[in-house]
Amino acid sequence: MTNRLPIDDAVPALLNALRARGRAVLQAPPGAGKTTRVPLAMLEADLCDGKIVMLEPRRLAARAAAERMAETLGERAGQTVGYRVRGDAKVSKDTRIEVVTEGILTRMLQSDPDLPGISAVIFDEFHERSLNADLGLALCLEVAGALRDDLILLAMSATLDAEPVGQLMDAPLITSEGRSFPVKTRWLDRPLGLQARRLDALVELVVQAERETRATGGGLLVFLPGEGEIRRAETALKARLSEACAVHPLFGAMPFAAQRAAIAPAKSGRKVALATSIAETSLTIPDIRVVVDMGQARRARFDPGSGMSRLVTDRVTRAEATQRAGRAGRVAKGVCYRLWSKGEEGALAAYPPAEIEAADLTGLALELALWGADANDLAFLTPPPDGTLAEARALLTMLGALDDKGRITDHGRALAALPLHPRLGHMLESAGSQAAPLAALMAERDPLRGAPVDIALRQEALRDVRAFQRNRVWQVNMGAIDRIQAETKRLRAQAKNGSERLSPAAMVALAYPDRVGQRRKGEAPRYVLSGGKGVVLDNGDTLAGAPYLVVNDTDGNPREAKVRMATQISEQEIRDLFSDQIAWVDSCTWSKRERRVVSRRQERFGAITLDDRIWKEVPDEDVARAMLDGVRDLGLRLDGAAGRLAARVELVRADGTDLPDFSVEGLMADLEDWLLPMLSDVKSAEDWKRFDLLPALRARLDWAQTQELDRRAPGSFETPLGRKVPIDYSAAVPEISVRLQELFGVSSHPVVGGAPLKITLLSPAQRPIQITRDLPGFWAGSYADVRKDMRAQYPKHPWPEDPTQADPTLRAKRRRG
Repeated sequence: MTNRLPIDDAVPALLNALRARGRAVLQAPPGAGKTTRVPLAMLEADLCDGKIVMLEPRRLAARAAAERMAETLGERAGQTVGYRVRGDAKVSKDTRIEVVTEGILTRMLQSDPDLPGISAVIFDEFHERSLNADLGLALCLEVAGALRDDLILLAMSATLDAEPVGQLMDAPLITSEGRSFPVKTRWLDRPLGLQARRLDALVELVVQAERETRATGGGLLVFLPGEGEIRRAETALKARLSEACAVHPLFGAMPFAAQRAAIAPAKSGRKVALATSIAETSLTIPDIRVVVDMGQARRARFDPGSGMSRLVTDRVTRAEATQRAGRAGRVAKGVCYRLWSKGEEGALAAYPPAEIEAADLTGLALELALWGADANDLAFLTPPPDGTLAEARALLTMLGALDDKGRITDHGRALAALPLHPRLGHMLESAGSQAAPLAALMAERDPLRGAPVDIALRQEALRDVRAFQRNRVWQVNMGAIDRIQAETKRLRAQAKNGSERLSPAAMVALAYPDRVGQRRKGEAPRYVLSGGKGVVLDNGDTLAGAPYLVVNDTDGNPREAKVRMATQISEQEIRDLFSDQIAWVDSCTWSKRERRVVSRRQERFGAITLDDRIWKEVPDEDVARAMLDGVRDLGLRLDGAAGRLAARVELVRADGTDLPDFSVEGLMADLEDWLLPMLSDVKSAEDWKRFDLLPALRARLDWAQTQELDRRAPGSFETPLGRKVPIDYSAAVPEISVRLQELFGVSSHPVVGGAPLKITLLSPAQRPIQITRDLPGFWAGSYADVRKDMRAQYPKHPWPEDPTQADPTLRAKRRRG
């Protein structure tokens, strides 16, 4: 091999490790040459009798790597070195090294788990931690352990965090130091602030960088998050830069010829490449001396709005920023301009998250079911989150891909073979080739900007985009249109013919059975979805009056999402499509709005109600259980006799006596045990207001507990006249209120549980006169003053000088004849 690269120094140690252990982890910085040198070195060393398969996370990188290796051998791709990516392949019977994208390896494993004819699998750029790479490595580790102990496994990473991969694989770590020239970093003086101006600021920074580095020469590599930003920056820069600067976009969805032009060295003048993160590590662009970094990246994350993974814009991590800057130092000293301040650098995360932590796991769940394993059975570097995986399995069950025991069905096997999200695969498999345009449309970003939500408008644009543009005012993304049309052709070729013609709405509903929406009552266009969530339309949208919708995209708001794309569906279509999932449900529930128990018989599809009737002759137990929710809503009223009983119980419980918990919290926690049997005739807030809690509380105590309670904390005090006065235990000291004359003749103070009662003495008019905890002391002391005042106010009632010798009474003095 000519043009010695830094990786060449590490190759001998790597080959020795692979011969001895059959596994290794190679850590080498971007530009070291690992992607194109290592597979050829393994081939030349006769390390493999069979084929070497190398995984690349992106199609562009896979093709570029294969072509570069083939060029090294003086061949064309498809001979010794070939590639297979979605929609394109160049391989032959002579191919010994095959570069593939990650999903293709999964299909190879699922088809022939022992990987016949394959000697080695290389996971390139494993630091990107794509979901398919994590799954592929986990499956290969199981295959190597159970079926193929001769299978060579190599993971190659560009970051300094490769040790966990080595531990997972039980493999030695080989490091290449690489070679780079110093790169000077230039930050903004202050944070940029408004995100809306970020692209404008980037364009200014690129113009500044090109001017300041014109003398040093070399190309400029500008990192942006995605196609939209690249296209807008391309337009602005072509108007600002000189004709000597050739501006080339570079992103994954471009035609391959245009990608090659962006990678190739500039023939004259100066090249400015506008690239996504694809140029961080996967590709080497020659003669780059300047990097301008916008500081953003697109990552795959589960999008609640679409029900699938979407690319979202996020801040770069420190590892990504370091890799991007390093691209300026491959051939000479370079400079990196960053669109953020130095102070903001510390807030950046260290490494990007693994895709498995944030992405939609429906596809992973389907692959695991097809493999016949649980996630816990496989060696994942980052285990998939249990909750997200459970949601994915629930969706697969709804789509018929899994049975009720979580096992894959024949339909699920068919979905796994399709290069689509299981939602869209289910639609294509069920409706046939007629669903291909919709599947391609829903897999891509919305091609219209600012248009109403109706999916029919997108279909109209796809049928004749030029006529659509003449008659409409909305902006059309032509790149998205081209990709959708190309994908439509590919899917049509794979799909079977549909057995019956279905409307677009019916086909969308097949993919989104949990997104069938029913308009709520009221003027605002709010909808409840069959899956239970709520969505809202703009008042002026063309679909705002539709009684039923199928929603295939929202903004993902967890409270009430805004619809971004939908189509109107009829009730009859819902009944025809989901007849096996529509059922009558008897519902007896507490209505917070109506403040009463509501009993209905409803014909439901998920959370939407197609028919609603009154449920007559509801069982008493159903009413009582619904009313329990009403009690939880309305709360307990522990007042009057019920409150006094609860206070007595809590007083005795505080001393360690074994009695039920009569605190409000304790009673609410055990409502079903003590209150449920008493609620059969209680159906509303008014009924509950009149309900007497005392019998239900008393029934909570058995005979022995009641006896102990009466002994320790009697419920009443018996006056000398035999009248029982309730004792109030709600305060710190038990107390009673009684008319003073009723205690005449009582010479010792009443005691409860060994402590004196607090007595409020009342006048004949039931007004407080005195409070005492020492009745004999009151008789001997302040009674005289009280007697003087009371005789004047109540001359018809007895006020003896010595109350201890008088008879108790509640009557006035008799008139003298």
